[in-house]
Amino acid sequence: MTSNIALNKNHLVQTLGKPADSFTKDDIISYVISQDIAMINFMYPAEDGKLKTLNFIINDLQYLDTILSYGERVDGSSLFSHIEAGNSDLYVLPRFRTAFRDPFAEIPTVTMLCSFLDKDGKPVDNSPEYTLQKACSEFTAKTGLYFEAMGELEFYVIAPDDFTFPAKDQRGYHESSPYAKFNEFRTQCMHLIASAGGQIKYGHSEVGNFTLDGNIYEQNEIEFLPVPAQDAADQIAIAKWIIRTLARKSGYNVTFSPKISTGKAGSGMHIHIRLIDKNGKNVMINPATHTLSDNALRAIAGMIKLAPSITAFGNTNPTSYFRLVPHQEAPTSVCWGDRNRSVLIRVPLGWTATTDMCAVINPGSNATILTPDMKQTVEIRSADGSADIYLLLAALAVACRYGWEIPDALQCAADTYVKVNIHAQENAELLSRLTHLPASCEESARCLQEVRHIYEEDNVFSSSLLDSIIKKLSAFEDNNLISRAQTDSALMHQLVDTYFHCG
Repeated sequence: MTSNIALNKNHLVQTLGKPADSFTKDDIISYVISQDIAMINFMYPAEDGKLKTLNFIINDLQYLDTILSYGERVDGSSLFSHIEAGNSDLYVLPRFRTAFRDPFAEIPTVTMLCSFLDKDGKPVDNSPEYTLQKACSEFTAKTGLYFEAMGELEFYVIAPDDFTFPAKDQRGYHESSPYAKFNEFRTQCMHLIASAGGQIKYGHSEVGNFTLDGNIYEQNEIEFLPVPAQDAADQIAIAKWIIRTLARKSGYNVTFSPKISTGKAGSGMHIHIRLIDKNGKNVMINPATHTLSDNALRAIAGMIKLAPSITAFGNTNPTSYFRLVPHQEAPTSVCWGDRNRSVLIRVPLGWTATTDMCAVINPGSNATILTPDMKQTVEIRSADGSADIYLLLAALAVACRYGWEIPDALQCAADTYVKVNIHAQENAELLSRLTHLPASCEESARCLQEVRHIYEEDNVFSSSLLDSIIKKLSAFEDNNLISRAQTDSALMHQLVDTYFHCG
């Protein structure tokens, strides 16, 4: 425990000498006093997916105690379309475990993410953060397991091109400087995200790179470690805020938009799922066979069954569906496979080798051989940066839980398994039988409407929230948009501009 705290980049964790999930109100007050903190920031996600901010000057100890204990009022109708102006007052209350030292503030500031409460002091039933909390609680109640997740956050960095050491078009994967121009920017982002509590796995340059109108567009990715789903959503929300803020200070532009140019790699947000038992053990692998467990197969089956509706939460503007086209690494058919990037749900390479790989490369250095269950996840590849991360993870928790409720879950998993690229000739017959992901926001809305009762079960998703999502997606009227944009470059540019800063 001591070594983990010493290596943690969050200054509050280091100073208080305890993990963030143990923070109390007294801890925050103690840190504020000892570190001469002058301001407190509350941040909270709104319907557009972006974090909003409320600033407090700390006048005295009593005022600090008051805002930490009771939060503050906000206008919910300005944050969410499904909240009426006539009954819009909400409280925002800080979650102490999310506290971090604001890396951009010149005035010493502690920032915390908040939850929404209603006039009676109860969680707001249709808020994104509480919806995720309910989804995770119901998943555990129905399965006896805990739902963990991690995101792969892809984004483009844009700046004037100096035309030195040009990278090959669409060949930027894991490129090093000087051919990759923004590696230092990405590593600075990673450092700041870690200082704000993010549990990062790694970062790298991605496939996409091109030049346009004298600017270089370079795709990057930051991938996180699996954590409880609510923490996973928090760290994605904070990470996007940090990346954008640092980009502005660095003179760059950044976009998480799923598609910004035809013929170039789009940016997704792949989500990895991991199921944990009450003892903290990963249950995704059958230890006797080193193959996926029935638990993992049920979760896959649930996501397969609800995949067309999951796009309503993970692919929320028309440009999302310019990315979900055949013969790309983005999926279109609802199926799964091992190490296969053409499928919707991928089972990443596991640590199944019994060889001490460390000793093979470094003679004399012994390593603990990982068991396959320690790191195994399954990855769903449809979502992108337009997603409301809280609602997306909530939808995935519902889908995985649904795999326990359908009697044919294991057969569903067997019937939708693909050994090689789904577009290979040997899969032609299977491809003809598979369900396809929606091709527009309107279609996603219809898919959600058809199965909304599953999301509404046990009041995980409120009816008003689903009504709002369906109404918003339907209003795009984008059923034939892709075919129109293919022959209308002006329309494509207009769409890119409109949704450039989505999510």
